[in-house]
Amino acid sequence: MTDTLNRQSIYQPEQQGLKFPSTPPLETVAKERQHRKERLAAACRAFGKFGFNYGVGGHLTVRDPENPSLYWTNPFAVAFSQVTVSSLVLADHAGNVVEGEYAVNRAGFVLHSAIHEANPDIIASCHAHTVHGAAWAAMGRPLPPNSQDVCIFYEHHAVISEEAGAVVVEVDAGKKVGAQFGANKAVIHQNHGLFSAGTHSIDEAAWWFIALEHACRVQLLVEASGNPPRPVSPEAARHTRRHIGSPYMGWLNFQPIYESIAKEQPDFLN
Repeated sequence: MTDTLNRQSIYQPEQQGLKFPSTPPLETVAKERQHRKERLAAACRAFGKFGFNYGVGGHLTVRDPENPSLYWTNPFAVAFSQVTVSSLVLADHAGNVVEGEYAVNRAGFVLHSAIHEANPDIIASCHAHTVHGAAWAAMGRPLPPNSQDVCIFYEHHAVISEEAGAVVVEVDAGKKVGAQFGANKAVIHQNHGLFSAGTHSIDEAAWWFIALEHACRVQLLVEASGNPPRPVSPEAARHTRRHIGSPYMGWLNFQPIYESIAKEQPDFLN
C-alpha cells in the first residue's frame, strides 16, 4: 500500500524516531479482514460527522481480503453515525448477503458491485448524496484545476452521463456505469453525485470522496463569485497530483480523521 516515493518525500531520514502514521502488522487474513472492517466503520462515522447522511442514500464498500468477489458494506437504513464493525454486511456481486443481519441497499449494490466487478484493481469505493457533489454533478462537467487541492483529481476523474438522474436498480444499468469508471480515483455521475475509489485501502477511497466534495464546494464558490479564475497550468497540476494524489497520500490524509473518530466515537469498534 505504501507509495515509497511519496512517503520518502515527506518522511525524511532526519525525522527518524519521530511519530508518523503507519499501518499495523497484519500477518494473517483474519487480521487484515478485521482491519478493513474497522476502517470501513470509521469511514462511515466520518461521513456522518461531515454531514454526508441523506436518508438511506450512501454506501461504502471494501473487498474481503480472502474472498475478493465479496465485499463489506454499511447496513441499509442505518445512519452513518450509527454504523459499527459488528453491523457491517458481507455481500456478493449478486447482492446476496453472505454474512450480517441487515439488508443491503439495492441501488448501492447494483452500482458498487458493478464498479468492483468491472475494475478488479479497485479495493474500496464510496458514494454519498452530498450537497455540493450533487450540485456540481448537475453541471455534467469535470472539475477544472482551479486550486491546488483539486489537482489530485487532474486527469484522474471522469464524468459519467449513462443513467444520469435515474435510480439505478437494474444490473445492466449498473454495469454501464461501472464499465466507465476505469482507472480514475473518482467519478462524477451526472445528475446524481460523487463516487470515489481506492486501489489500496478504504482509507484512500474515503479521503478521495471527502476531498472531491470539498473540491466541488470550492468550484461552486468560484463560479458564484462571478470572477474568472486563473487555473493551475497542466504541468503544475500533474506535478501536484504526483506528489499528493498517490494511494499512499490518500491513506495518509485519512489518518487524522480516523484518530479523531477513534477518540470521539470509540463505540464504532463494537
